[in-house]
Amino acid sequence: MGLGPGDPSLLPPLARDALSRAQAIVGYGTYLDLVPAELLVGKTIVETPMRQERARAEAAVDHARHGTATAVVSSGDAGIYGMAGLILETMERRGCHAQIPWEVIPGIPALAAAAARLGAPLTHDFAVISLSDLLTPEATIRRRLLAAAQADFVTVLYNPCSTRRTTLLPEALRILAAHRPPTTPVGFVRNAYRQGETIWTTTIAKATAHGVDMRTIVLVGSSSSRLVGRHVLTPRGYYPATPSDNNPGTFDKNPVDTGAEAL
Repeated sequence: MGLGPGDPSLLPPLARDALSRAQAIVGYGTYLDLVPAELLVGKTIVETPMRQERARAEAAVDHARHGTATAVVSSGDAGIYGMAGLILETMERRGCHAQIPWEVIPGIPALAAAAARLGAPLTHDFAVISLSDLLTPEATIRRRLLAAAQADFVTVLYNPCSTRRTTLLPEALRILAAHRPPTTPVGFVRNAYRQGETIWTTTIAKATAHGVDMRTIVLVGSSSSRLVGRHVLTPRGYYPATPSDNNPGTFDKNPVDTGAEAL
């Protein structure tokens, strides 16, 4: 199930109900911290570290095969870079996908939370690309970035930087900038709807990786995206195109010192 961005008020009702009925809850520690404490009481809690997703899936399937009502939690939406695919694949490989009743409970994905904080950047076609190279070769990521750039999609970047991986985001911005006006807005949302939330915008010509980490969603506009006051707009086409002041706005929500305009 997806827990949503992290704010308890955004936990989907279906997920809350399933968590209340679950006998075991399985997840990465950071995600388990997003579960309201009262829903953990009396449960078997199975916590695994980062990069132990397969072990987490195996443990969840083991519990389910023994008749335990088991909830596997992800942040955001479980089907978007979450655990849903791995759980199904694990059951398929173990030949029990037809025997264990299961369902995916959707949540508010990080891209939707970030877009809401930025305004209306995703109201036309968009692409979503993870910059994590743990399971996807860098060459594949670059091809996808180039395809999104050439197709003029608004582009949402997950997992933009880690302590080990710091060069792919600047490269992604260069690839996108080669196919965008220099005034194209770029939005950064870190810890959306969580404590320490930080939001800032700049233009594709000025964007850098400073202040960006794995908890940041980076959203690069299309050639038609623009700033409207403090918010990013990608028009759908209901009105004829008009000249815009496609310049970075001034939106103060705990800005980081990036040299960019704070949003």
